[in-house]
Amino acid sequence: MVRIVKDPKERKEEIVAAAGELFFTKGYDNTTMKDVMVRLNIAKGTIYHYFASKDELLEAVIDKVAEEEWQRLQLIAEQTEGTVLERFKHLVIEGSKNSGGDGHHDLIEHLHQTSNAGMHIRLLAKILTIQAPLYAELIVQGSEEGTFQTDSPLECAEFILAGVQFLVDLGVYSWSQEQLQRRWKAFPAIIESLLQAPQGSFSFLHEIEL
Repeated sequence: MVRIVKDPKERKEEIVAAAGELFFTKGYDNTTMKDVMVRLNIAKGTIYHYFASKDELLEAVIDKVAEEEWQRLQLIAEQTEGTVLERFKHLVIEGSKNSGGDGHHDLIEHLHQTSNAGMHIRLLAKILTIQAPLYAELIVQGSEEGTFQTDSPLECAEFILAGVQFLVDLGVYSWSQEQLQRRWKAFPAIIESLLQAPQGSFSFLHEIEL
């Protein structure tokens, strides 16, 4: 049998991709390092050369998904011009439209399985951490324009993202549709109060279907 030698970066990406697929379909707890080895037909020494444990491999999978999501939103933000409210609206609405693309819809469905609960929370937290600076830049712009009033743009961004990502995620909370809609209805006024923005500034959030 001919031994295939791959570029280290390519091999590592291959392992992360295979692990992600297995984690999301079988569940993190039900997937072993051996499962990944069998999927790729690689030796134990190969996989442990790149990842010391399954948990370390999970972190790499989460980092990959979060980075892809950040790049997608960053591109939307860079292509959007106008006032801060125009840019906010475009980023939020366009970002939500495409969040199920590129296989992310299936990913979300898998993460909502009980066996993936821990991975789900860690992914949400990672996404919040890397996306908050992007929204903080918009809040800084809004403060410079006089639309917002805050000395803590990053912290405001973190609070907003935490509320939106966690409180309306049915994989975290088992809300009824009525409970979910009640929270979503309250978000614009809460955000406006936090940023001291004009009333109705974030009413566009209601254009997004949950």
